[in-house]
Amino acid sequence: MASLPCYTSENLEEQRGRGTFNRSIESLQILNRLGYGQGHTLRRSEAPLRLDLVYNPLDPSLPPAQAELEEQYRRELRERFGIEFDALLTITNMPIKRFAHDLLRDGKMDEYMSLLVRSFNQENLQRLMCRSLISVDHRGRLFDCDFNQALGIDASGPERTIFDITDLSDFGGRSIRTASHCFGCTAGSGSSCGGALVPG
Repeated sequence: MASLPCYTSENLEEQRGRGTFNRSIESLQILNRLGYGQGHTLRRSEAPLRLDLVYNPLDPSLPPAQAELEEQYRRELRERFGIEFDALLTITNMPIKRFAHDLLRDGKMDEYMSLLVRSFNQENLQRLMCRSLISVDHRGRLFDCDFNQALGIDASGPERTIFDITDLSDFGGRSIRTASHCFGCTAGSGSSCGGALVPG
């Protein structure tokens, strides 16, 4: 997976800093030469050298429809740079850490949280990554998702580490710890490590 929030230098460097665009494009071209990203016409199991790109918005907004944006990325990257990739994953910016700091600094936190809450989509609930994955930090502590891990919100129940677990079915039926940032995963088409939750 490679993060590429835009296929134009201006937008990408606004988010990632000066000089990152050319290095990103060169890296993708090298990966293509090594055989990555050539399987978008194959089934996932037949494409061992996958190259998936990740998009997240530059501003406090929801990502556009994943399928439509993927077509646009594919066309632009192929025509401009000869780059091929397998899939584009759209991810919602979570109102935590650096992004939360930027929102607060710019006076946009309330507006962004309101957007996430208004955009709640019940169709996303069954597909949320916290329902089928756990996150483990470098000390073995367990979290319901990467975002809870970033915020230090450990998994509910007695404090345990991965070293205390012999069977992950122990996690079945327990409560998932939630907070306001969880609206980021449920808004619009949804968001997860695998991109949008609702196709479209």
